[in-house]
Amino acid sequence: MEMNASYTSFAAIGDSFTEGMSDRLPDGSYRGWADVLAARLAARTPGFRYANLAVRGKLIGQIVEEQVAAAAALRPDVITLVGGLNDTLRPKCDMGRVRGLLTEAVEQLAPACKHLVLMRSPGRNGPVLDRFRPRMEELFSYVDELAGRHGALVVDLYGAPVLGDQRLWDVDRLHLTAEGHRRVAEAVWQTLGLDAEDDWRSPLPPAVRPGWAASRTADLRFARRHLVPWIGRRVTGRSSGDGRSGAHFDAARGQAFWVTPGDTAARGPVPEWVRAED
Repeated sequence: MEMNASYTSFAAIGDSFTEGMSDRLPDGSYRGWADVLAARLAARTPGFRYANLAVRGKLIGQIVEEQVAAAAALRPDVITLVGGLNDTLRPKCDMGRVRGLLTEAVEQLAPACKHLVLMRSPGRNGPVLDRFRPRMEELFSYVDELAGRHGALVVDLYGAPVLGDQRLWDVDRLHLTAEGHRRVAEAVWQTLGLDAEDDWRSPLPPAVRPGWAASRTADLRFARRHLVPWIGRRVTGRSSGDGRSGAHFDAARGQAFWVTPGDTAARGPVPEWVRAED
C-alpha cells in the first residue's frame, strides 16, 4: 500500500455496522465509522466525494442485490464491503450460500475501484459472541481467502481485543459507540496507508465492575428494549431495514449518488454534506 496516498472518492456498502448505528446525531440520523473516515479523507482532498449505501438489517444476499452494482457503477477510489455477519446470527445459516454471495460481490467490486477494503468484523465479548463464534470465524476465513485472490485489503477488527470491550458497544449490544466507530475509522485510515493519528488497538482503562443489581437491571432493560423486538422480527421474517434505502441512494432513479462537503473552504470536520451535481 502506497503511504500517504491520495483518495478522491469513497463508497461504503453493508449493513448497520456501516450505516453507523448506534452513533446517533442530534437530528436523529447516524454517524458511523464510514462517515468519520469520509470526513477525514475530505479534509485532505479538495473535491472529495462520498456515498454510503449501507442499510441496517441487510443480509449478504440483499447487499449483493441492492448495493453492489450501484457502488460499482460509481467507480470510486475506495469501496468498503462489510456483510454476512447478519446471516451468521440467524438460527439457520447456509454458510456455503454466504460464501458464494461474498464471492459474487467481490468479483463485481474489485475491478470497479482502486482499493477494495474488506473487514473481519468486531464482536462484543459475551455469550452471544461465544455462541456464534464458529460461524463468524468461518465467515472471516472466506474474507481472507477472497482478499488474497482479488488483491483486496483486510482490516482485522476481530483480532483487536479492545473492540470486544463491552464499553465500546451501545446498550443494544449489537452496535458500536461513537468511540468504537472512531477506532474503526482509524483502523481503515491506517490500512489505506495514511499516517496514524493514534493507536486504535490501545486498551481502555481498567473497568470498574458493576454490582449484581446494576447488572441485572441492565440485562432486563436490554431484553425489553432490544432483544425481544429483535426476536420478534426474526420470527415474523421482518427486518429493521425493510423499506429503507442507503443514505446516498436514489430509490426513484435506482442509482447511488455522491455527496461532497458543502463548504469547500472549511477546515477540519465536514459541517455539512451536499449532493454533488450529476
